[in-house]
Amino acid sequence: MRSLYTALFVLTALGPVAASSAKRQNAPAEHWVATWATAQPLLSTTTLPSGFGRGPGGAQAPGGAQGPGGAALPGAAQGPGGPQIGAAQTGGAQNRPPGGPGRGRTVIPPSFSDQTIRMIVHTSIGGRRVRVQFSNAFSGAEMTIGAAHVALRSKDSATVPGSDRALTFAGKPGCVIRPGVLMLSDPVDMDVEPFADLAVSIYLPKDTGLPTNHSLAMHTTWVAKGDLTTAEAMPDSATTSRVYFWLSGVDVAAAADAYSIVALGDSITDGQGTTIDANRNWAARLAVRLAASKPTAHVAVLNEGVAGGQVLRDLSGVSALARFDRDVLSRAGVKWLIAFEGINDLNLHAQVDSADPLTSEDLIAGYRQMIERAHTYGIKVIGATITPAETRLGSDNLERVRNEVNQWIRTGGAYDAVVDFDVAVRSPTHPRGLRTEFDPGDHIHITDAGNQAMADAFELKVFGK
Repeated sequence: MRSLYTALFVLTALGPVAASSAKRQNAPAEHWVATWATAQPLLSTTTLPSGFGRGPGGAQAPGGAQGPGGAALPGAAQGPGGPQIGAAQTGGAQNRPPGGPGRGRTVIPPSFSDQTIRMIVHTSIGGRRVRVQFSNAFSGAEMTIGAAHVALRSKDSATVPGSDRALTFAGKPGCVIRPGVLMLSDPVDMDVEPFADLAVSIYLPKDTGLPTNHSLAMHTTWVAKGDLTTAEAMPDSATTSRVYFWLSGVDVAAAADAYSIVALGDSITDGQGTTIDANRNWAARLAVRLAASKPTAHVAVLNEGVAGGQVLRDLSGVSALARFDRDVLSRAGVKWLIAFEGINDLNLHAQVDSADPLTSEDLIAGYRQMIERAHTYGIKVIGATITPAETRLGSDNLERVRNEVNQWIRTGGAYDAVVDFDVAVRSPTHPRGLRTEFDPGDHIHITDAGNQAMADAFELKVFGK
């Protein structure tokens, strides 16, 4: 009898706990979807060949400042007389840093210590809760986040009063991110509207070593001494750059039918040639089109462009094949991939005298790998034709290979859908080159108007399936 009473007592005592546990288990799971993301290139790489990615007057596009030990830092430009950290983007007046000289430049220091970094991201879809992802993918040293905050941005570095939220990691205000590790913050309640600007601030209390970064951010980042993560605006003494440091993604708890599209590409996708701080790259413009159509208003677009990126080989970033799992398969809620990469493979290797030659069959084999890997995870793939690149590295052989690859993309039947960027931006009278109004001056990257034309080339009904 005593054992029976004991059993009844235990069951009665555990009743509320069991009920609470059951309630948590039966509660609907949150549907997390990535609303913004960026990719991290290698920390160091070889300097780009002469003529590659150069703009008017021979100024080198992001991809070659020297780092510790002579290694080239992706994302900073070469100036007269050697490496120059802080050169503006090429491509005319629309690419000049905002606010005059010294603002919005590409700056990658060898380390941070006792400093706050505030970075701006532009969401695509909204949600009721937020979590932020940080990546130490390519650093050889662990980095410590002492404090991290996310807030709605009002203007420049200023945040909307009352919108600031402290981020935690396993309930703690900071974390240590070891080399190669991705770290998700705990979710925070925060109403985020579509196309909101978020300010993500991190305080770095101790030496970080060379930072994992995305060097062609196309958005201004602020850096200042001390812990200013809760400050409504960064001080006038703050320095600026156009780099994302360690920041790799923002997810939102969204509606059950929401999902994301990954735009996997190179510097064209990243936005080189477009206006700084204006979200004019083709992926961002596609997001605007999707939001304006009721059947696709719940679809996010993630820009995973890497300047200098190739499909098959490493350069200023690991190849598309090498970063595929991290930048495509691991993103929350992905249902579609837009594969627009290959021009750098052609520019560097589709020459008759290349030491490491490339054929159309080689590039197509790389595309097939991405298609098969995406399909394994239930992700559909849109193939994008390669746009003209009439650079000083161009040749008849390069153009022949480009046309062979584009013909396969259009007619090979391997993709779930196709978008013809080549037709959208090429000159009607000179198919080897860009339309004049779409050429920022370097004959490879594409202006605001050209990026809009690329976004307009999509059949939105594809995404409604």
